[in-house]
Amino acid sequence: MANQKICDGDYVLIYLDARRTYMLKMQVGQTFHTHKGYLKLDELIGKEYGEPIKSSMGIYFTTLKPSLTDYIMKSSRNTQIIYPKDAALIVMFSGIGPGSRVVESGTGTGSLTTALANYVGPTGKVYTYELRSEFQKNAAKNLERSKLIDRVEMKSGDVTLSGYEERDVDAVILDLATPWLVVPHAYAALRASGVIVSFSPTIDQVVKTTEALRENNFVFIETIECLMRSMQVERGKTRPNTMMTGHTGYITHARKILPLPIQETPQMQPQQATEPPQEAVEQEENSEEMAEEETA
Repeated sequence: MANQKICDGDYVLIYLDARRTYMLKMQVGQTFHTHKGYLKLDELIGKEYGEPIKSSMGIYFTTLKPSLTDYIMKSSRNTQIIYPKDAALIVMFSGIGPGSRVVESGTGTGSLTTALANYVGPTGKVYTYELRSEFQKNAAKNLERSKLIDRVEMKSGDVTLSGYEERDVDAVILDLATPWLVVPHAYAALRASGVIVSFSPTIDQVVKTTEALRENNFVFIETIECLMRSMQVERGKTRPNTMMTGHTGYITHARKILPLPIQETPQMQPQQATEPPQEAVEQEENSEEMAEEETA
Protein backbone atom coordinates (compact mmCIF):
# COMPACT_ATOMS: atom_id res chain seq x y z
CA MET A 1 0.00 0.00 0.00
CA ALA A 2 1.35 3.41 -0.98
CA ASN A 3 2.42 5.75 1.79
CA GLN A 4 -0.02 8.51 2.67
CA LYS A 5 0.67 12.16 2.08
CA ILE A 6 0.29 14.73 4.85
CA CYS A 7 -2.70 17.00 4.23
CA ASP A 8 -3.83 20.27 5.73
CA GLY A 9 -5.77 19.47 8.94
CA ASP A 10 -4.04 16.12 9.57
CA TYR A 11 -2.38 15.32 12.87
CA VAL A 12 1.32 14.45 12.66
CA LEU A 13 3.68 13.11 15.32
CA ILE A 14 6.88 15.14 15.12
CA TYR A 15 9.72 12.95 16.42
CA LEU A 16 13.06 14.23 17.72
CA ASP A 17 13.90 11.32 20.04
CA ALA A 18 12.06 8.84 22.28
CA ARG A 19 11.57 11.47 25.00
CA ARG A 20 10.65 14.39 22.75
CA THR A 21 7.67 13.93 20.46
CA TYR A 22 4.97 16.45 19.54
CA MET A 23 1.46 15.88 18.20
CA LEU A 24 0.64 18.73 15.82
CA LYS A 25 -2.29 19.61 13.60
CA MET A 26 -1.10 20.68 10.17
CA GLN A 27 -2.30 24.18 9.35
CA VAL A 28 -1.23 26.45 6.53
CA GLY A 29 0.78 29.44 7.73
CA GLN A 30 1.56 27.95 11.17
CA THR A 31 5.05 27.68 12.72
CA PHE A 32 6.07 25.33 15.53
CA HIS A 33 8.87 26.52 17.82
CA THR A 34 11.20 24.19 19.72
CA HIS A 35 14.52 24.50 21.56
CA LYS A 36 16.08 23.00 18.42
CA GLY A 37 14.68 25.69 16.13
CA TYR A 38 11.31 26.24 14.49
CA LEU A 39 9.47 24.21 11.86
CA LYS A 40 7.29 25.69 9.13
CA LEU A 41 4.25 23.43 8.94
CA ASP A 42 3.62 24.53 5.35
CA GLU A 43 6.72 22.55 4.40
CA LEU A 44 5.20 19.34 5.80
CA ILE A 45 1.97 19.46 3.80
CA GLY A 46 2.30 17.24 0.76
CA LYS A 47 5.19 15.22 2.17
CA GLU A 48 4.95 11.52 2.96
CA TYR A 49 4.82 10.29 6.55
CA GLY A 50 8.30 9.24 7.61
CA GLU A 51 10.11 11.99 5.74
CA PRO A 52 12.61 14.09 7.72
CA ILE A 53 12.25 17.85 8.05
CA LYS A 54 15.01 20.28 9.00
CA SER A 55 14.46 23.00 11.59
CA SER A 56 15.73 26.57 11.36
CA MET A 57 18.79 25.46 13.38
CA GLY A 58 19.57 22.62 10.98
CA ILE A 59 18.30 19.85 13.30
CA TYR A 60 16.36 17.04 11.61
CA PHE A 61 12.98 15.95 12.92
CA THR A 62 10.93 13.04 11.55
CA THR A 63 7.23 13.06 10.64
CA LEU A 64 5.24 10.00 11.76
CA LYS A 65 1.61 8.99 11.31
CA PRO A 66 0.09 8.87 14.84
CA SER A 67 -0.73 5.40 16.15
CA LEU A 68 -3.52 4.47 18.55
CA THR A 69 -1.00 4.60 21.42
CA ASP A 70 0.07 8.10 20.35
CA TYR A 71 -3.51 9.35 20.42
CA ILE A 72 -4.01 7.85 23.90
CA MET A 73 -0.77 9.15 25.41
CA LYS A 74 -1.18 12.60 23.83
CA SER A 75 -4.79 12.96 25.02
CA SER A 76 -5.80 16.26 26.52
CA ARG A 77 -6.17 15.37 30.20
CA ASN A 78 -8.39 16.62 32.98
CA THR A 79 -8.28 13.27 34.78
CA GLN A 80 -6.03 10.20 34.83
CA ILE A 81 -5.91 8.18 31.61
CA ILE A 82 -6.02 4.44 31.06
CA TYR A 83 -2.51 3.52 29.91
CA PRO A 84 -2.04 1.49 26.71
CA LYS A 85 -0.80 -1.54 28.69
CA ASP A 86 -4.12 -1.70 30.54
CA ALA A 87 -6.27 -0.70 27.55
CA ALA A 88 -4.79 -3.55 25.52
CA LEU A 89 -5.69 -6.13 28.17
CA ILE A 90 -9.15 -4.65 28.65
CA VAL A 91 -9.81 -4.98 24.92
CA MET A 92 -8.50 -8.57 24.88
CA PHE A 93 -10.50 -9.67 27.93
CA SER A 94 -13.67 -8.02 26.56
CA GLY A 95 -13.45 -10.06 23.37
CA ILE A 96 -14.70 -7.16 21.23
CA GLY A 97 -13.99 -6.74 17.54
CA PRO A 98 -15.47 -5.24 14.37
CA GLY A 99 -19.23 -4.83 14.77
CA SER A 100 -19.29 -5.18 18.57
CA ARG A 101 -21.56 -3.05 20.74
CA VAL A 102 -19.88 -1.86 23.93
CA VAL A 103 -21.08 0.13 26.93
CA GLU A 104 -18.48 2.11 28.89
CA SER A 105 -18.65 4.17 32.09
CA GLY A 106 -17.14 6.61 32.90
CA THR A 107 -15.68 8.32 29.90
CA GLY A 108 -13.00 10.40 31.64
CA THR A 109 -10.48 11.73 29.12
CA GLY A 110 -11.74 9.32 26.47
CA SER A 111 -8.45 7.44 26.24
CA LEU A 112 -10.04 4.01 26.76
CA THR A 113 -13.02 5.10 24.65
CA THR A 114 -10.55 5.76 21.82
CA ALA A 115 -9.16 2.23 22.08
CA LEU A 116 -12.65 0.67 22.21
CA ALA A 117 -13.87 2.72 19.23
CA ASN A 118 -10.82 1.68 17.23
CA TYR A 119 -11.53 -2.02 17.74
CA VAL A 120 -15.29 -2.04 17.15
CA GLY A 121 -14.67 -0.65 13.66
CA PRO A 122 -17.04 1.40 11.53
CA THR A 123 -19.89 -1.10 11.98
CA GLY A 124 -19.68 -1.25 15.79
CA LYS A 125 -20.68 1.23 18.48
CA VAL A 126 -19.41 2.44 21.84
CA TYR A 127 -21.97 3.91 24.24
CA THR A 128 -20.04 5.85 26.86
CA TYR A 129 -21.60 7.33 30.00
CA GLU A 130 -20.09 10.26 31.94
CA LEU A 131 -21.51 12.21 34.86
CA ARG A 132 -19.36 15.34 34.54
CA SER A 133 -19.97 17.53 31.48
CA GLU A 134 -16.46 19.04 31.46
CA PHE A 135 -14.95 15.56 31.16
CA GLN A 136 -17.37 14.70 28.38
CA LYS A 137 -16.48 17.80 26.33
CA ASN A 138 -12.77 17.14 26.65
CA ALA A 139 -13.24 13.47 25.69
CA ALA A 140 -15.20 14.51 22.60
CA LYS A 141 -12.25 16.68 21.47
CA ASN A 142 -9.84 13.77 21.90
CA LEU A 143 -12.13 11.46 19.91
CA GLU A 144 -12.50 14.02 17.15
CA ARG A 145 -8.72 14.31 16.89
CA SER A 146 -8.39 10.54 16.42
CA LYS A 147 -11.28 10.60 13.90
CA LEU A 148 -13.24 8.00 15.89
CA ILE A 149 -16.05 10.20 17.19
CA ASP A 150 -18.55 8.74 14.67
CA ARG A 151 -18.27 5.33 16.34
CA VAL A 152 -19.14 6.71 19.78
CA GLU A 153 -22.44 7.80 21.33
CA MET A 154 -21.82 9.98 24.36
CA LYS A 155 -24.37 9.90 27.18
CA SER A 156 -24.82 11.70 30.48
CA GLY A 157 -26.09 10.21 33.73
CA ASP A 158 -25.29 8.40 36.95
CA VAL A 159 -25.28 4.74 35.96
CA THR A 160 -25.11 3.61 39.59
CA LEU A 161 -28.71 4.85 39.93
CA SER A 162 -30.29 4.77 36.47
CA GLY A 163 -28.35 1.95 34.84
CA TYR A 164 -28.04 1.59 31.05
CA GLU A 165 -30.55 2.07 28.24
CA GLU A 166 -28.82 -0.49 26.00
CA ARG A 167 -29.61 -4.20 25.95
CA ASP A 168 -27.87 -7.29 24.50
CA VAL A 169 -24.49 -5.57 24.26
CA ASP A 170 -21.31 -7.60 23.86
CA ALA A 171 -19.31 -6.01 26.67
CA VAL A 172 -19.59 -3.57 29.56
CA ILE A 173 -16.45 -1.69 30.60
CA LEU A 174 -16.28 0.03 34.00
CA ASP A 175 -13.84 2.70 35.11
CA LEU A 176 -15.51 4.46 38.02
CA ALA A 177 -15.27 4.75 41.80
CA THR A 178 -18.02 2.28 42.78
CA PRO A 179 -18.17 -0.43 40.10
CA TRP A 180 -19.91 -2.92 42.41
CA LEU A 181 -23.04 -0.72 42.36
CA VAL A 182 -23.17 -1.01 38.55
CA VAL A 183 -22.80 -4.80 38.34
CA PRO A 184 -26.60 -5.52 38.40
CA HIS A 185 -27.15 -2.88 35.69
CA ALA A 186 -24.34 -4.39 33.63
CA TYR A 187 -25.98 -7.80 33.92
CA ALA A 188 -29.22 -6.37 32.53
CA ALA A 189 -27.42 -4.72 29.61
CA LEU A 190 -25.27 -7.70 28.57
CA ARG A 191 -26.23 -10.49 26.24
CA ALA A 192 -25.92 -14.03 27.60
CA SER A 193 -22.20 -14.93 27.82
CA GLY A 194 -21.31 -11.23 27.47
CA VAL A 195 -18.26 -9.87 29.25
CA ILE A 196 -17.82 -7.29 31.99
CA VAL A 197 -14.40 -5.70 32.58
CA SER A 198 -13.74 -3.38 35.53
CA PHE A 199 -10.64 -1.24 36.08
CA SER A 200 -9.97 -0.15 39.69
CA PRO A 201 -6.90 1.41 41.33
CA THR A 202 -7.46 -0.10 44.81
CA ILE A 203 -7.89 -3.67 46.04
CA ASP A 204 -10.87 -2.73 48.24
CA GLN A 205 -12.79 -1.84 45.08
CA VAL A 206 -11.81 -5.18 43.57
CA VAL A 207 -13.08 -7.17 46.58
CA LYS A 208 -16.49 -5.45 46.56
CA THR A 209 -16.80 -5.82 42.79
CA THR A 210 -15.90 -9.51 42.88
CA GLU A 211 -18.49 -10.15 45.58
CA ALA A 212 -21.12 -8.35 43.47
CA LEU A 213 -20.19 -10.41 40.41
CA ARG A 214 -20.64 -13.68 42.33
CA GLU A 215 -24.03 -12.53 43.59
CA ASN A 216 -25.26 -11.58 40.10
CA ASN A 217 -24.67 -14.71 38.00
CA PHE A 218 -21.19 -13.98 36.64
CA VAL A 219 -18.57 -16.69 36.27
CA PHE A 220 -14.96 -16.99 35.14
CA ILE A 221 -14.11 -14.13 37.51
CA GLU A 222 -10.46 -13.13 37.45
CA THR A 223 -8.42 -10.14 38.61
CA ILE A 224 -4.96 -9.30 37.26
CA GLU A 225 -2.40 -6.53 37.60
CA CYS A 226 -0.22 -5.54 34.64
CA LEU A 227 3.26 -4.12 35.29
CA MET A 228 5.37 -2.99 32.34
CA ARG A 229 9.14 -2.54 32.39
CA SER A 230 11.05 -1.31 29.35
CA MET A 231 14.65 -2.22 28.54
CA GLN A 232 17.69 -0.11 27.86
CA VAL A 233 19.21 -1.85 24.86
CA GLU A 234 22.85 -1.15 24.00
CA ARG A 235 25.54 -3.67 23.17
CA GLY A 236 27.30 -4.63 26.38
CA LYS A 237 25.01 -2.45 28.52
CA THR A 238 21.54 -3.94 28.04
CA ARG A 239 19.51 -3.95 31.25
CA PRO A 240 16.04 -3.04 32.58
CA ASN A 241 15.37 0.68 32.79
CA THR A 242 15.43 2.17 36.27
CA MET A 243 12.05 3.84 35.74
CA MET A 244 9.01 1.72 34.94
CA THR A 245 5.25 1.97 34.60
CA GLY A 246 4.32 0.06 37.73
CA HIS A 247 0.94 -0.19 39.40
CA THR A 248 -1.82 1.69 37.60
CA GLY A 249 -4.81 -0.45 38.53
CA TYR A 250 -6.40 -3.89 38.77
CA ILE A 251 -8.41 -5.39 35.92
CA THR A 252 -11.31 -7.65 36.90
CA HIS A 253 -13.25 -9.49 34.19
CA ALA A 254 -16.11 -12.00 34.19
CA ARG A 255 -18.83 -13.49 31.96
CA LYS A 256 -22.58 -13.41 32.31
CA ILE A 257 -24.55 -16.64 32.62
CA LEU A 258 -28.29 -17.15 32.77
CA PRO A 259 -29.83 -18.04 36.16
CA LEU A 260 -30.10 -21.69 37.06
CA PRO A 261 -33.63 -23.11 36.70
CA ILE A 262 -35.62 -23.23 39.92
CA GLN A 263 -35.98 -26.85 41.02
CA GLU A 264 -38.65 -28.19 43.31
CA THR A 265 -37.20 -29.21 46.62
CA PRO A 266 -38.28 -32.81 47.36
CA GLN A 267 -40.23 -33.29 50.59
CA MET A 268 -37.92 -34.56 53.25
CA GLN A 269 -38.88 -37.94 54.75
CA PRO A 270 -38.27 -38.48 58.48
CA GLN A 271 -35.19 -40.59 58.94
CA GLN A 272 -35.63 -43.83 60.84
CA ALA A 273 -33.17 -44.58 63.57
CA THR A 274 -30.84 -47.37 62.56
CA GLU A 275 -28.56 -49.40 64.77
CA PRO A 276 -24.84 -49.05 64.05
CA PRO A 277 -23.23 -52.12 62.45
CA GLN A 278 -21.86 -54.71 64.89
CA GLU A 279 -18.29 -54.14 63.63
CA ALA A 280 -18.42 -50.45 64.61
CA VAL A 281 -19.77 -51.35 68.06
CA GLU A 282 -16.92 -53.83 68.64
CA GLN A 283 -14.27 -51.28 67.54
CA GLU A 284 -15.70 -48.70 69.96
CA GLU A 285 -15.68 -51.21 72.86
CA ASN A 286 -12.07 -52.22 72.12
CA SER A 287 -11.03 -48.55 72.10
CA GLU A 288 -12.66 -47.97 75.49
CA GLU A 289 -10.89 -51.04 76.96
CA MET A 290 -7.51 -49.84 75.70
CA ALA A 291 -8.09 -46.41 77.18
CA GLU A 292 -8.92 -47.94 80.56
CA GLU A 293 -5.72 -50.06 80.52
CA GLU A 294 -3.55 -47.03 79.73
CA THR A 295 -4.98 -45.05 82.62
CA ALA A 296 -4.72 -47.95 85.11
